[in-house]
Amino acid sequence: MAAEDVTSRMEPSTEQDVRFGDPDSPPTAWADTRSVIETAELFWVSTVRADGRPHVTPLPAVWDDDRLHFCTGPTEQKAVNLDRNPHVALTTGSNRWKEGLDVVVEGEAVQVTDDSRLRTLADLWREKYHGDWDFAVEGGMFREPHGGTAMVFEVAPTKVLAFAKGRFAQTRYRFARPSSAR
Repeated sequence: MAAEDVTSRMEPSTEQDVRFGDPDSPPTAWADTRSVIETAELFWVSTVRADGRPHVTPLPAVWDDDRLHFCTGPTEQKAVNLDRNPHVALTTGSNRWKEGLDVVVEGEAVQVTDDSRLRTLADLWREKYHGDWDFAVEGGMFREPHGGTAMVFEVAPTKVLAFAKGRFAQTRYRFARPSSAR
């Protein structure tokens, strides 16, 4: 999404939970949290296996149209898990104790199959990762240069948590979403 197109962005309701931080620390501004999401190179996606065990794995992701997007091969464990349970958490941040901002994005992963939308997302992956992720689009999926395929998912956040470090603060953002899916 173009930086100047801020009018279409969804602004969440913001709350600070002073139980988990310095009560004198201000809540983290949504713009700062969104910036971490937009620029993070690596996220950890958490899904749930059929037997209830968690599955966590790192992956690249892109933020566009108020949604976080990631991809996975159709037979990978996360794709199998998402077929049964679309609820996910994606995390990113810093492994430093007293600096940085850690972010958790919660929502439902919905597969993107529209080739036009997928071409836009493929361009965003190429741009963000400087060509390291170079996908073609065919048949509602990403096609990798070596011939593999990847399903693309989007997560419209229902809740985002930001954990500021140094001046510790936990901020929660909640999103009002339309009742119908795209």
